[in-house]
Amino acid sequence: MTPRQAFGRMRDRWIANKTTFDDNALTDDVVLEMPFAAPGRPARIAGRAAVLAFVRAGRAELPFRFDDCRVLAVHDTADPATIVVEYELAATMTATGRSAAATFIGVLTVHEGRVSRWREYQNPVAIAQAVQAAAS
Repeated sequence: MTPRQAFGRMRDRWIANKTTFDDNALTDDVVLEMPFAAPGRPARIAGRAAVLAFVRAGRAELPFRFDDCRVLAVHDTADPATIVVEYELAATMTATGRSAAATFIGVLTVHEGRVSRWREYQNPVAIAQAVQAAAS
């Protein structure tokens, strides 16, 4: 699987409201990084079991469902195993039916067809504001 195909699979899983990754999507030594993680949230998680546990717990906590993932741009890098993706996730709050969207940047590296690193840059303040607006 190429990095673009791996991101397409992630996108499909988000829209289907499944966890970002399944058991077969990750290398054993995968690293998940969130450099701008909200206070109290981890900025780095390493290892397949730890990443899967984190994304599964996070998905269960979400008070919304994803409606769309709009790819704004995909940038190739000097490393053919790595891409940079700009995207927007749109979601609807399950309690209110109101919608909101937030933009992200992700750096995705694939090794032997599996995700070996996912670094997601997100703005936790903007996300909190979008969730709050959709919840009211």
